[in-house]
Amino acid sequence: MDARSAQQSVAGPVRDDVVRKALELYRQLHRYPELSGAEERTAAAFAAKLRDVGFEVTTGVGGHGVVGRLGNGDGPTVLLRAELDALPIAERTGLPYASEVVAQTGDGLRTPVMHACGHDLHLAALAGAAEGFAADRRGWQGTLLAVGQPAEETLKGAAAMIDDGLYRRWGRPDVALAQHCAPLPAGMVAHGDLMTAGCLTLDITIEGSAGHTAMPHLCVDPIVTAALIVVQLQTIRTQQVDPAEPAVLTVGRISAGTRANVVAESAVIGVTMRAYSAATLTRMREAVERVVRAACTAAGTPGEPRITVVAQSPVNRPDPQVTAELRAAHTEAFGTARVAGWPPSLAAEDFPLFATDGVPAGYWMLGTIGPAQWRAAEGTAAAKIAQIPANHSSRYAPYAALALPTGIQALTTAALVWLRRP
Repeated sequence: MDARSAQQSVAGPVRDDVVRKALELYRQLHRYPELSGAEERTAAAFAAKLRDVGFEVTTGVGGHGVVGRLGNGDGPTVLLRAELDALPIAERTGLPYASEVVAQTGDGLRTPVMHACGHDLHLAALAGAAEGFAADRRGWQGTLLAVGQPAEETLKGAAAMIDDGLYRRWGRPDVALAQHCAPLPAGMVAHGDLMTAGCLTLDITIEGSAGHTAMPHLCVDPIVTAALIVVQLQTIRTQQVDPAEPAVLTVGRISAGTRANVVAESAVIGVTMRAYSAATLTRMREAVERVVRAACTAAGTPGEPRITVVAQSPVNRPDPQVTAELRAAHTEAFGTARVAGWPPSLAAEDFPLFATDGVPAGYWMLGTIGPAQWRAAEGTAAAKIAQIPANHSSRYAPYAALALPTGIQALTTAALVWLRRP
């Protein structure tokens, strides 16, 4: 087999046996999901698949992170990333391999767990691509790093892996690549100049002075103060951000008190902000701090509010040259009908942190909606997407039979832009 035919065998349609094994892994991962920071079983399953096909594998990187390395002579280093973690959601898909897992959160609560964002499909696609590169090394040269990242849903895992020496221990890659499931027809991929928003999550603790509800004048009720803050925060988006600029501010959590007849000692508010620029996120954060401090001063709380950054991630704006090369490669592999543009989304993701130290990054969306489901939805593409359960829904069910082979081929084709043998 000459180099040209070898390259075609690596990059062409995925072998049936590779798809079958990837589907088995996908169903296994989907049935047994794990929360962010607790991905021990998931990491072990992914690491085992990489070892089985010849990768040098290290586990426990930045938590439960997995790094598999496959060297094949001199050449570029390409990093392919997929995620390990799932979400605290009760699955309602009715799939035969649906999750019934219930796990304990970091604060001791019990919650159902589900792969509702496609991370299981991402991992299975990366395992399939890794097997293809390992099985036929004559059409490419260089080094492939297959990375299973923990704690993406909390936006902490990428930073943890970088801080644990990912680039110091395995070398700075020439490019970092990733894909993500999206509510598009299965079999499609989509590229854009700006993919997802930057995100900042804060925990705000309001101190109170506890006591009996019969004597509120002798207490400082942090729940009342927190309620005023929640309402006032809604004005930040409408009054302090350019109306033409996409941005959101959401209070996603508020917790306080133990009994209805006891004034609480404290209240905690969880706030998430998303925008397409770091400057806007900074402006919103400063406004949040002003609102919180002013409300606490007005209420006479016994201590200063505590404002803690829980998680943050940059805007996901892939390298323009990398995007152009990936779009061209995917168009050649799949045809123009299966390659679409992607409008910016206010979803967030910590993959941009892999672009640290100037590493160019590429990122694309992978369609997961089955043909029958797509046809049954009415209206334009945007209207269809609004009708179909998408990421973070308890009914999100990727059409893996078509999405997974596409994901494997998309990763393989992308990596070969840099690894193909001259």
